[in-house]
Amino acid sequence: MSTVTKSYSAKDITALEGLDPVRKRPGMYIGGVGMSGLHHLIWEIVDNSVDEAMNGHASEITVTLHKDGSSITVSDNGRGIPIDKHPKTKKPALEMVLTVLHAGGKFDGGNYKTAGGLHGVGASVVNALSKELTAVVRRDGAQYRMMFERGRPKSGLQKLKGAVRGTGTTISFTPDPTIFPKIDFESATIRARLETVSFLHRGVKVTYVDEVNKTKETFLHEQGIVDYLAKVLKDRGARPIHEAPFVLRKDDDIRMELTLQWTESTDEHVRSYVNGIPTGSGGTHENGLRSGLNKAVRNYIDTHSLTPRGVKITHEDIREGLVAILSLFIADPQFQGQTKDRLNNPEMQAVVETSTRPAMEQWMNNNRSIADSVIARIIAAARARAASRAASDAVSRKGGAKRTMLPGKLSDCLASGKAESELFIVEGDSAGGSAKQGRNRNYQAILPLRGKVLNTECATLKKIMENKEIQDMISSLGCGIGPNLNLAGLRYKKIILLADADSDGHHITTLLLTFFYRHMPALIAEGNLFIAVPPLYRIDIGKETHWANDEEHREQILADHGGRAKPEITRFKGLGEMMPKVLWETTLNPQTRRLLRVEVDDHLETDRVISDLMGRDASARFRFIMERAEDAEEIDV
Repeated sequence: MSTVTKSYSAKDITALEGLDPVRKRPGMYIGGVGMSGLHHLIWEIVDNSVDEAMNGHASEITVTLHKDGSSITVSDNGRGIPIDKHPKTKKPALEMVLTVLHAGGKFDGGNYKTAGGLHGVGASVVNALSKELTAVVRRDGAQYRMMFERGRPKSGLQKLKGAVRGTGTTISFTPDPTIFPKIDFESATIRARLETVSFLHRGVKVTYVDEVNKTKETFLHEQGIVDYLAKVLKDRGARPIHEAPFVLRKDDDIRMELTLQWTESTDEHVRSYVNGIPTGSGGTHENGLRSGLNKAVRNYIDTHSLTPRGVKITHEDIREGLVAILSLFIADPQFQGQTKDRLNNPEMQAVVETSTRPAMEQWMNNNRSIADSVIARIIAAARARAASRAASDAVSRKGGAKRTMLPGKLSDCLASGKAESELFIVEGDSAGGSAKQGRNRNYQAILPLRGKVLNTECATLKKIMENKEIQDMISSLGCGIGPNLNLAGLRYKKIILLADADSDGHHITTLLLTFFYRHMPALIAEGNLFIAVPPLYRIDIGKETHWANDEEHREQILADHGGRAKPEITRFKGLGEMMPKVLWETTLNPQTRRLLRVEVDDHLETDRVISDLMGRDASARFRFIMERAEDAEEIDV
């Protein structure tokens, strides 16, 4: 086990290279300048405070979202960034940490046994991408301040008047509007991340001050990830099939914490972390967890002769309905990119697997009633998956399967290949009729749906597979669903959701997105899924015709053409009202239509939103509505 020294001074700060590239190519360091990249600035500073807590030097972290909604302060009671001059550069260590890439105290392992910010990049990147940044350090009974502007020192290191008690670091920053197109931090996103920090670091008090909404919350979880698992289950509306969760805690050279439970849900949900940093894209530690879990369950099934007849149990069957939290603390994590969303350490797969397998086997053998209920759930999943496979295998691309196997309501295209083919999934038979007449039948297929589709977030796989509308979608696409999805069998290049532009249409689109995200996520990952944006208004001004997507767009058009002639405004009640020619011009024609590609930037946040909006727990939706009630100036009913 490595030792951590108590001393921490300028000589411990190692500089590797300069700061110049950051402002030119911010995406290389924070993944982009959208909302995900904007919030990543907070995570970088918070991770530094967490590193102090992980190594026993801090017990409190406070994050403040200021009244303007665009500036953040992160404070901790750690040791404080060193302020003495570096022996080589003769600059204050604080200035080096905030202005030089790869400058930090985490390279040699002497001051930090484990850390998330091992690259020495985070603080300097935040500084480089901030309009203003102020650092205040409390050390040796005094307080020091240094201010920066767009990554460059605005003032020298200043020693403030008066003595202070304790130690720590406070970083306040405002992102640069010339870098980020929109600076509007989302309070719910910050709160969720900070609560997760408190779950992963037992005993650390994390406080969130939201000056915009005038709220203050403190998170402190003594049971750590066990409390976290309970919250995830509640948020997702997932009903466990056994009461006591499996819990594994190891604390040696590699600290590992794992807890999991099987539920009635139809998907697998794993949240993994390395040194407190979420690895949304998984990595070798998740691979080790899955491998160890699969082997443990199979060993239990074989030992107790529980293998079912007539059905083959796959790895996916074993993990269906599983909800797990995995947290590792290691000395030298190798992340994929500065955003650190995937762990690449090859040795971690074996470490996690060899830790999980024997512990899981022992737990199952010591809790036979729990283990038997888990095995029964796995066998049921295997049987349901076999039925699903039979349904999806019944249809393949033209030439490989008979046309009579396709749904009768599908108006297919003439093209035999999928290179340019498109499938429009249309709300209602009336709209489907207009779309069939207005389309280009050479490469555009139309599948009308009747009414609102099933909410798959609250349905079992059996119920989903029995739903006629979903059966028609699966048959039309021809690639199967869930783990059996095979993109080689996909019959269309683009799958386009086409619903009315009103609130009902938005709801139907959300229901469809939930189905695709939960059961056909590969279509989203490969960029095959789109949302069509039909107009809500037709505006005739003189001899000109304009199409408005919503009320805001309508007002913009009226403002741009004000005074020319009295506008004549028609609001479409639905797509079925549009003449086929109009539907082609506004929504179907690739040259004039507007399509939105469905993409997922943050899987954890997307999962949370879908669980809140579509899950069994109505209280999450109630909170969502109440928090945004003031923003709803007009409700479309």
